[in-house]
Amino acid sequence: MSLTKITIVPPIYQRIMAKFPQNFTFGFAYGSGVKKQFNSDGKENMIDLIFAVKDPIAWHEANLHMNSSHYSGLKYFGHDFISRYQRNFGAKVYFNTLVHIDDSLVKYGVVATEDIITDLLEWSDLYLAGRLHKPVEIIKKPLDSELETALQLNLQSAVHAALLTLPESFSEYEFYHSICNLSYLGDFRMVFGENRNKVDNIVKAQIPGFRNLYKPFLLHLHDYVDFPVLKLDDKKTAGNSDLVEYCAQDISPLAKLHHLNQLPRWPQKLLTRYWNKGNFRQDTEDVLRAIAYDPDCSTIVSQRINEIVWNSSVSQSLKSIFTAGMVKSIKYSSRKIKKMVL
Repeated sequence: MSLTKITIVPPIYQRIMAKFPQNFTFGFAYGSGVKKQFNSDGKENMIDLIFAVKDPIAWHEANLHMNSSHYSGLKYFGHDFISRYQRNFGAKVYFNTLVHIDDSLVKYGVVATEDIITDLLEWSDLYLAGRLHKPVEIIKKPLDSELETALQLNLQSAVHAALLTLPESFSEYEFYHSICNLSYLGDFRMVFGENRNKVDNIVKAQIPGFRNLYKPFLLHLHDYVDFPVLKLDDKKTAGNSDLVEYCAQDISPLAKLHHLNQLPRWPQKLLTRYWNKGNFRQDTEDVLRAIAYDPDCSTIVSQRINEIVWNSSVSQSLKSIFTAGMVKSIKYSSRKIKKMVL
């Protein structure tokens, strides 16, 4: 089942969506308050939402009329300023947090449709693209065909990146863990502010969801990877969290080169910059071929992806101090620290 074929929206999200301007092109809910995590019932967790909008200026103008109290003091600068602040800083997402809607506590982010497409295709920030590597709750199917394609290509890119970081043999759990880790390993909040078992908790609780997302892409890679779960009937794997222990992949330089060529633009760009740090200059094609033959290929790839995540997580967190306001920022950080310690 592809990410975009989910059509049934639970009533709780219908009620929440009704409180916002309706001119958004795509929406999803994510996080521990939405998708079950291991060792957490999710009942007291905040619901995280993302709205992708064609025109951020118009959307913020309408939302300021409907929900002015959601915004920090930045609202006094007007909707045009808010839109510019959204698109020119951090990961190009504007968040309002600790918002009470009916009986739910909500954090919602607004992103331009154009910007989320760029992140999905290029991994320029690997911020929303990373969140969409994991099972999420689609609350509004993409109305934009380009966005729908980008969502699928983002998942495909995650498969290639994960295989590059894995050894010749691995378990199904390790595969999903590697995918989930792409957007967490370089996140500075994992050093302080997030539960260090977060990736484990996500994967252990959502095996069927990960299978549904990635099976279609793995089916097209049978020349490169042997994934036994693919040989099982969908009815046997649906809702079944029993893990397949043995998977294997081709780790020859030619196979690695295939995966490297399928990576998005920004990881390839950073790989080229890293390889060319001396005086000798090679183009991207030659660099990727050289890295495919390097015994440290997996480490080199992981480090470049971590660079992207580190930069976007730091800049977005600094940005959120102003979008949330000082009081809410302290409250939000306190909730994170409490979850990390407990």
